[in-house]
Amino acid sequence: MKHKAGFVNIVGNPNVGKSTLMNQLVGERISIATFKAQTTRHRIMGIVNTDDMQIVFSDTPGVLKPNYKLQESMLAFSESALADADVLLYVTDVVENPEKNMDFLEKVQKMTIPVLLLINKIDESDQKQLGDIVEKWHSLLPNAEILPISAKNKFGVDILMKRIKELLPESPAFFDKDQLTDKPARFFVSEIIREKILLYYDKEVPYSVEVVVERFKEDDRQIHINAVIYVERDSQKGIIIGHQGTALKKVSTEARRTLEKFFDKHIYLEIFVKVDKDWRSSKKELDNFGYNPD
Repeated sequence: MKHKAGFVNIVGNPNVGKSTLMNQLVGERISIATFKAQTTRHRIMGIVNTDDMQIVFSDTPGVLKPNYKLQESMLAFSESALADADVLLYVTDVVENPEKNMDFLEKVQKMTIPVLLLINKIDESDQKQLGDIVEKWHSLLPNAEILPISAKNKFGVDILMKRIKELLPESPAFFDKDQLTDKPARFFVSEIIREKILLYYDKEVPYSVEVVVERFKEDDRQIHINAVIYVERDSQKGIIIGHQGTALKKVSTEARRTLEKFFDKHIYLEIFVKVDKDWRSSKKELDNFGYNPD
């Protein structure tokens, strides 16, 4: 039996549903899917294994014009996804202007690997509108195969999966067959805490936050976790903690619940808040926090 394996990379502008799609394809809650833009900051791989196949999916940060060093690093992750893909999934939706990010699109136009253009959220449009969108995209990416989907409602996801399997090259597996992701457990702890911060705080605060897991001690029954939320200013520290610590307590409780579901174990979670001035603009700090795409 011939074995197929390959890298399937998911790219596109922010908020088009890339992380929701990734979770549907991988079947595990691997990427943070929240309603705020720019929630995915790293490339996160989710691995699907069968006896004769291994698909390594990679979700990337939404493509955007960088305003500060962190965003430059996020864009570098997205562009690196063009370099090593066997199949590229370019995700858009029914409301996005197709010409929104022409620089990135021009790079996609030059690609020689199979590109599947996915028009997401089709449940929010009608037949005529969808026809116009397909036509527009066909003129922009004439070599791409266009598939309408609704990641949220799982519409078209099975057809997409079948097509990916057909396009994969013959190859031995790249990772162990029991591996779900290339990221360690600590990474998911910090992502889950960050997700709660995105949900519970407004405006700029969530984007000025980094979460570092300083202790992760696991035994058969439970996991002890110490995490630090880094912010850029004292005022943000006050907001994160909240009046008499109520805001931080809410984040800790919600994060602990999600972590217990994720790891299927009892979780002891302690969260501290520290100020690290202007970390988003410091190359050294970004390297420390793992934002170096090399």
